Amino acid sequence: MVEKKRATRPWILSRASDNWFRLIVLAFALLTVLILAQMAATVGEKSRESISHFGLSFITGREWNPLADQFGALPFIYGTLVTSVLAILVAGPIGLGVGIFLSELAPVWLRAPVSFMIELLAAIPSIVYGMWGIFVLAPWLRRVVQPWLSDYFGFLPLFQGPALGVGFLAAGLILAIMVLPTITAVSREVLRAVPDHQREAALALGATRWEMIRLAVLPPARSGILGAVMLAFGRALGETMAVTMLIGNRPEIKTSLFAAGYSMSSVLANEFLEAVTSLHLSAMMEIALLLFGVTLLMNILARLLIWSVERQVGARVS
Repeated sequence: MVEKKRATRPWILSRASDNWFRLIVLAFALLTVLILAQMAATVGEKSRESISHFGLSFITGREWNPLADQFGALPFIYGTLVTSVLAILVAGPIGLGVGIFLSELAPVWLRAPVSFMIELLAAIPSIVYGMWGIFVLAPWLRRVVQPWLSDYFGFLPLFQGPALGVGFLAAGLILAIMVLPTITAVSREVLRAVPDHQREAALALGATRWEMIRLAVLPPARSGILGAVMLAFGRALGETMAVTMLIGNRPEIKTSLFAAGYSMSSVLANEFLEAVTSLHLSAMMEIALLLFGVTLLMNILARLLIWSVERQVGARVS
C-alpha cells in the first residue's frame, strides 16, 4: 500500500507542475493583451479633447497651426500613405523575387548567406538608415535620379518641381529598403509551406521551372504573400526616424514625389515635446490614435491571411 502511494506521487507532482506552467504562460499572454488594451485606452483618453473639439474635421483639415489652435491631420495622413505605398510598390516585387529565388532557385550553399544578409537589414537601427539616406541617398536622388525623371517623365505630375533630394521619393525609397526583409522572409516561408508534390506534379507534366512556380507554387501562396505585403505596409506606416530625416517635414499636400511632406510618426517625433496647450497635446494624441489603429488593423489582416494559407496547405497535405 505504501509503495502504491509512493508511485502515485510523481504523477501528482507532474500534473501540478503542468497546471502551474499553464497558468503562468496564460498570465503572460493575458498580460500582453492587457498592455495593448491599456495602451489603446490611454491614447484614446488623452485624445478625447481633440476628438470632441474638431470631430471629423480633424481628419479632413489641412491647416496645422499650433499658435492658433488649428489642427488638421490630412497632410500627415497623406504623407504617411504616399511614402508607405511607394515603399510597398518598390519593395514588394523585389522582396517577392528574392523570396522565390531563395525558396525555389538558389543553390543550397547560397541560401544561407543571402538570407543572412537580407535579415541583417532588419537589424540596422532606423537612425542609421536616416543618416545613410541624408549623406548618400538624398544627394544621389538630387543629382541623378530626380533630374532624369524630370527630363523623361516631367509631363507627369508625379515628377514635376525642383530636385530637392529630400521629400516623398527619398522617404519612400528608404522605407522600401527597411521593409524589404519582412516581405522576403515571410514570402520565403509561405512558399516553402507549399507541398513538394505540387512542384513534382507540375514538372512531371512537362512544365518549365518558371511555369511550375507560376502555376503550382504562387497560387496557393497568394494569400500569404499578400499578408507579407500588409505586414510590411504596417511597419512602413509606423516608421519614424528615417522618414523624419528624409521626408522634408512640411505639412503640405503635393502631387509631386519630389516635394517635401510630413508623416504622422514624424510630427509626433518633432512636436510632441513642444506641445504647450492641452488642445495641441490632445491633437498629437489623436494622431497617435489614428496611427495605432491603422497599424493594428494592417497587422491583424496580415496575420489572418498568413494563417489562412497555413490552414489551406495543411488541409491539402492531410
